[in-house]
Amino acid sequence: MAAVLASGPDAILSHWSAAALWKIRPNQRTRIDVTVPHRSRSSDLIRRHVSEIPLDERGVKKGIPVTSVPRTIFDLAATEDADVIQNLLREAEFLELWDRLSLWDLVERYPGRRGVGKMRAALERLKSEPPGRKRSKLEECFAPFLRRHHLPLPRFNDWIVLGSKRYQVDCHWPGTGQIVELDGWQGHRTRPAFREDRARDRALRVAGYSVTRLTWSQLDDEPEAIAADLRALLSRAASTST
Repeated sequence: MAAVLASGPDAILSHWSAAALWKIRPNQRTRIDVTVPHRSRSSDLIRRHVSEIPLDERGVKKGIPVTSVPRTIFDLAATEDADVIQNLLREAEFLELWDRLSLWDLVERYPGRRGVGKMRAALERLKSEPPGRKRSKLEECFAPFLRRHHLPLPRFNDWIVLGSKRYQVDCHWPGTGQIVELDGWQGHRTRPAFREDRARDRALRVAGYSVTRLTWSQLDDEPEAIAADLRALLSRAASTST
């Protein structure tokens, strides 16, 4: 709030700072993003963007004037790639952060604005993608990896029901029995977590699922081999089911 007040009466929290306030994306940046209607110098603590924000593209969160969720995502489309924008869209959808003025409305309102092409692409891609929330940076990178290698997208963070138990898996291709677990260090660094992961894998294999574990370094170091293995697993599962 202090950064907004320090930027003048018409200032409004925006961009990555707004995304963090709406909880659609954590923000590790040290400077706070604020949009003002007139050109104003940024400082070490505040990055000031210049734009007139209409009333229907504004909101208030915790008493702080802030760009609406659609406007926040639309602003970020100018500098971020389509995969980042799509993940913001998915998170907003998961949190049910709807607004009377949608992103499609903003696309029509600002057809020549920088980033509008990426915005359209992300919105169209989201309509055809399987549902599921991506919870980690590795999961966010896995979808572009699959698209680059022309592999089908899974359901992310899908639930598998086995008797009285439910297991949440990172990636699941329904109808194939194929599951991929993406092993980032943060989620698997404790001994209990390691044991629970292996116990869950064992239960899923007993039930007939194939569980493949991948790490970030594997995707970086041997992408072609990983893609070939996944293609073979999915192809084998498809031929078995027919």
